[in-house]
Amino acid sequence: MTAALHKANSGPRHLSGYRIMWMLVTFDLPVETKTQRYAATRFRQRLLDIGFEMSQLSNYLRFCSGKEQFESYARQIESILPEWGDIYIFQFTDRQYENIIRFSDQARKRRKKNPDQLALF
Repeated sequence: MTAALHKANSGPRHLSGYRIMWMLVTFDLPVETKTQRYAATRFRQRLLDIGFEMSQLSNYLRFCSGKEQFESYARQIESILPEWGDIYIFQFTDRQYENIIRFSDQARKRRKKNPDQLALF
């Protein structure tokens, strides 16, 4: 192994804005019957339980430290899918997240602060 390659592969792992990711789970679940409402509510609660935050009623966001963690959360979501409805999972890099433009009540809002960089042990 060359000295330069060894140096690049040692030491603390730096989180790049192109490596760290965001997950957006968006869904359209039926709520016509009591059973369907229960399933939709339970799905939302379980997303909160695994660390997502509600952006809108059917849109939940979560920060991921990389592709591996994204895949892990995607598998967790797959294991809690309700019987009915459509669920989509989007992934985008932290750099792409920085460019999101948000409007609320006809006014442009400042973007949310990204979480502080994580220390990996």
